[in-house]
Formats: sequence, C-alpha cells, structure tokens
Amino acid sequence: MKNANNLKKTLVLGATPNPSRFAYLATLRLRHYGHPVELVGIRQGDIAGIPISHDLQPLEAVHTVTLYLNPTRQKPYYDYILSLNPERIIFNPGTENPELEALAEAQGIESVEGCTLVMLSTGQY
Repeated sequence: MKNANNLKKTLVLGATPNPSRFAYLATLRLRHYGHPVELVGIRQGDIAGIPISHDLQPLEAVHTVTLYLNPTRQKPYYDYILSLNPERIIFNPGTENPELEALAEAQGIESVEGCTLVMLSTGQY
C-alpha cells in the first residue's frame, strides 16, 4: 500500500459489475493500491461493495478521472467531467477523444492516453 499522501481519488467512468471488463479490474486494482474510488456507470450493481452510481453527483477532490466509455458515449459527460476539475483524465485504450482532450487541456487538466492497469503496475499512476 502506498503512502497516504500519494493516494489519488479516482472516478471510474463507465464502471460495470461485469468482472470480465477492464473498468471492473481497474477498480479492484485501484483499491488494492489504496486509492479511493467513485464509480459511475449505466449498469446497476457494485464492484467489491462500492455502489455504481447512475447520478452525476458533485464529488470533492477528484484527482483522476479514468474513462471506460467510447468517445460517443463520453459526450453527455463532458460538463460533468470538467466540473470535477480533476488533475488528469486517463483515456484508456479505445476511449481516446481529441475533442474532450482539447476541452480538458483548455481548463488546465492533463490528458493521458494510457492504460490505468499498466500505469498502476509500473508505478506511473
């Protein structure tokens, strides 16, 4: 487990209770490393006891938004993501979105095209 000062509250956008999906695996791995997580998705359920929210509730101190939605499905979430003012957005493989990246960078939010699972396992998270 990492030092508490290095923990990054993370919103997993596109969370699903399906254990074969990368969003599910990333949630488990984030928890393994001690990062607090919030989950938003369209499917009912939970991941390891953390409920998947369908409502776009205001969240405090979100460091990272990690995306598991394709660019078309991201559009309705643009305002929500930007309103959280995270330090970075991770565009996992298949979620790369130049439009959202430009909006984020204009607001001073770092855009990273990468894989949350790989970043965690290599210490780059």
